Amino acid sequence: MRSVRRHPLWQIGLLGLTVVLGLGSRRFGFALPEFVAIYAGDSLWGLALFLFLGLILPGMTTGWVAALALVVSLVVELSQLYHAPWIDSVRQTTIGGLILGFGFLWSDLVCYAAGIGLGAALEWMAATTRRR
Repeated sequence: MRSVRRHPLWQIGLLGLTVVLGLGSRRFGFALPEFVAIYAGDSLWGLALFLFLGLILPGMTTGWVAALALVVSLVVELSQLYHAPWIDSVRQTTIGGLILGFGFLWSDLVCYAAGIGLGAALEWMAATTRRR
């Protein structure tokens, strides 16, 4: 599997758009269809993680970035089963809550995988299009 050439400005732009859409899905969830309101934020979190890892690891293949994103998302979700005062105080901050979450849900893992899969599929399609 070849490395994909990721342009950092595109990565930053897509990451920013993903974050805005993810925050918007939480803030304006009342105006969205119920299914979208429930699952979009977590799927976009997975996509944002994939984009972030691709940004900081530009030489890594798409498959490896996706695999790493899946492992990180699993660790973050499993960390929500651990409740100690120090980590719960981190979760109570805005950024800590957005990154670490609050409570374990199996459905979150499915959403993260969907977001990461979307990012990997789009990256592979873009790379294929560029090669033509």
